[in-house]
Order: sequence, then structure tokens, then C-alpha cells
Amino acid sequence: MPETHRAQEVTDAMADEKPAPSTLAGRIDALFRVVRRPNREPYSHEEVARACREATGDSFSATYLWQLRTGRRDNPTKRHLEALAQFFHVPVAYFFDDDQGAAVAKELELLGALRDAQVRSMALRAVGLSPEAVGTISDMIDVIARREREHGAADGTA
Repeated sequence: MPETHRAQEVTDAMADEKPAPSTLAGRIDALFRVVRRPNREPYSHEEVARACREATGDSFSATYLWQLRTGRRDNPTKRHLEALAQFFHVPVAYFFDDDQGAAVAKELELLGALRDAQVRSMALRAVGLSPEAVGTISDMIDVIARREREHGAADGTA
């Protein structure tokens, strides 16, 4: 199987295990969890709110952003969503189009996984291997993931 198809299958399998956030709050929270500063520290609500205020000229407080992120408020203006999209470098449709939201969620999940040093190390070590070797590694990961899911279900942690 070609390497790009296998990589897409792995990404699809990851997305199957963790569904894309379906609420505005879930989507905003996913951005905060995955998109980080260059030093890998998370952005603060105040930092993002300040950038959104500067982008829109509208009021946009850290408290309001926290309320959106936690679902306590769910009625942002279009300009607020555009500012959030601009800050996090996602299309504004991510917030209200299910297909676009799912596509961006897959990319965010992959970005989050690549932030893990061990995952990144494995990916880099696989560069240059034949498509068959990459397929074998992918199959091994599938077997291990299935075993861990079954084990988690058996001990109640899944």
C-alpha cells in the first residue's frame, strides 16, 4: 500500500478513536489544547483575548473566552469567531461546519501526536523505509492499540 494511503489510514483510525469535537466549546478547547506557543507552552485566555480585541476592535475579555471554551456561553459574534480562527490559524468554518471541523480536528490530532517526542522520533525513524516496512509498522501499531483498548475495557479504564 502506498505510504500516503497508509498515513491517511492511521490518521483516520486516530480520528475514529477520538471523535471531532461537535460543540463550539469543544472545538475552542481543542485549539487551546493542541495549538501552542513556539516554546510548546499553552496560550492563556488573556493572551488570546488580547489578540482578538486587537484584531476586531471589539470587547473580548479573557472571561468571555473562558465562557466560550467551557460552554457557559455559546453565542459569539462572527467577528469573534473570525478573530479566533485568525489567531489559531484555522479556517473560520472550523467552528460551524461539521465537515470542515472534522478535517481540522484530524490535523490538530496529528499535530498533538507529533508534539510527543517519542511519536516524533518513531515517525522520523520511519522516513526512508520502504512502503512495505511502513505498512508493517502501521499494522503493529494497530494490533497494540487494539490490545490496549481491549485491556482498558476489561479493567474499566476505557
